[in-house]
Amino acid sequence: MRYGDVFDVLAGGSAREWALGVLGEIAEGGSGVRGVRHPLGFLCLPLVREGELGACVHVWTAAARRARSTTSQVHCHSWDLTSYVLYGQVRNVHAVVTDTTRSPTHRVFEVVSTSSGDVIRPTPRTVAYAPGRAELFGAGDTYTLVAGAFHSSVIPEDGEAATVALGRGRPGLNDLSLGPLATPLHHVSRERLDDAETARAAELARRSLWTSNTPGG
Repeated sequence: MRYGDVFDVLAGGSAREWALGVLGEIAEGGSGVRGVRHPLGFLCLPLVREGELGACVHVWTAAARRARSTTSQVHCHSWDLTSYVLYGQVRNVHAVVTDTTRSPTHRVFEVVSTSSGDVIRPTPRTVAYAPGRAELFGAGDTYTLVAGAFHSSVIPEDGEAATVALGRGRPGLNDLSLGPLATPLHHVSRERLDDAETARAAELARRSLWTSNTPGG
């Protein structure tokens, strides 16, 4: 599987059938995919990584324990995002972030991902944050977000949802997160799912996708 293949599948309108097949292969085991409990609240099934290009399936579910965030859900990527909603609803909430040293609400943290986890590094930059425009997307919708745009992904009523996320890195930009003003430099280990947990996550997503898009399901 290559990034271009996934991009073509989404652009060609056959994402559901493709995702059912991919999730089924992962659920059966032996795919080599190993899930990750992501601090932004979803399970990540990484499919492709080619330099600055990547593709994953993100699964939000109440059936699995969530990783704890040490900053907040408000973040921006160093890469352009294209997100296709497989099932459920995703609310993309744009953030209004204003640099200020007078009564700031948050500090900007740089998130540096390494093989052993994330280094969360406080920067001198302090900001005032407020939620901005919210967009609601459902099954079959695609939305995009440019690198460097602060936002948060919210699953209404903590429901079940999954997306295919495509990323295209932008050199010179960093992954950033907003967090408490006094939080120090720290390290966060990303918990990898074992083979059985990865298979369960894929099977749950496959069944949810099948049920949500099957008439009468």
